[in-house]
Amino acid sequence: MTHFLRTSALTTGLILAGAAGFAASHSETDNPMVGGAPMFADKNIIENAVNSADHTTLVAAVKAAGLVETLMGDGPFTVFAPTNAAFDALPEGTVAGLLEPGMKDALTEVLTCHVVGADAMSTAIKGMVDEDGGSHPVPTLGGCTLQATYDGDTIMLEDEQGRVATVTIADVKQSNGVIHVIDTVLLPGPEGGMGDDMMKDDDMSMESDMEDGAMMKDDDMSMDAGMDDSAMMKNDASDVPMVGGAPMFPDKNIVENAVNSADHTTLVAAVKAAGLVETLSGEGPFTVFAPTNDAFAALPDGTVETLLKPENKDQLTKILTAHVVPGRWTAEDIIREARGNRDRFYHFNAVSGDALSAKVTAGNRVFIFDENGNAYEVTQADVMQSNGVIHVVEGVLLPR
Repeated sequence: MTHFLRTSALTTGLILAGAAGFAASHSETDNPMVGGAPMFADKNIIENAVNSADHTTLVAAVKAAGLVETLMGDGPFTVFAPTNAAFDALPEGTVAGLLEPGMKDALTEVLTCHVVGADAMSTAIKGMVDEDGGSHPVPTLGGCTLQATYDGDTIMLEDEQGRVATVTIADVKQSNGVIHVIDTVLLPGPEGGMGDDMMKDDDMSMESDMEDGAMMKDDDMSMDAGMDDSAMMKNDASDVPMVGGAPMFPDKNIVENAVNSADHTTLVAAVKAAGLVETLSGEGPFTVFAPTNDAFAALPDGTVETLLKPENKDQLTKILTAHVVPGRWTAEDIIREARGNRDRFYHFNAVSGDALSAKVTAGNRVFIFDENGNAYEVTQADVMQSNGVIHVVEGVLLPR
């Protein structure tokens, strides 16, 4: 990554303004933040989970298993939610294999072994452990039984293979139950289809038709958007680019596609917080330079949380719209215009009114410069949308 200047004065000012987190609108629930996002007690398990940057793999798996509607239901449910790191710790190829369409039943079994058909807060779990003399069996909807224990304030769960998960964030209240974040994926016993042979299959493929449509639901974005399964089956994922593990369909708009990228959950959360969903779902056309989760994570500590505060909505909007250019600018268009200038730069104005510059190298690599001189490479170009085009970039473009 080419990074010519350090953080802008705007970002520094935001950090100094305070990075306590985006808590104003959910403080009355006493819910903790999860994956950098507020968890609202009046929203259901799915509505909250899609906003956690730490649970993109879990969300993708829930979608692939067709469990979205179930976990949006009345419940109540207790969900032990493994983090992305927990899935990453599984043997290589395990997650990819489970996400294959032919493995839907096995995936469903694994996921439902993390779900209990009751609302079990940590105090209730500890109480049952005490009543049972130090260990309490927890039957799950997947048919497997977990063993709950605790040490001090820390709850542990042992699966049928002897794997132990620790609850790292407890009592995240939902409208239809509770989430407890855990650090290990819980697996059914070997007879449940998750034995060593499957766990070590080197031939597992990442190919998966995981498109269930937009998994956001608030005033601006509905779970109903794009979730017509019969329509989805008409799209051939093999003919479209993949971004963040999800197919990007050219007949869907920028928002409908972006919500499915596991690499852009922070961007999607920011777009929602800024109230830009309707705009980017509009006719356009727009060219969006889309920073990844890693790009946002590379900002100084507290920057994202501060920008997501309601009082910083105008600053957040300015930063986001500094990534949007009117019109449909493909990589070929940018390269052609840049090559027409001796310095191989092309300059254009973003929707925010700020200047962006594209630099094309001799090898046709494209870098986008913001007003501070920071330059970030386009790592994936020409992700075509019904209302424009997305280019994935490796950094956040900051106005002065």
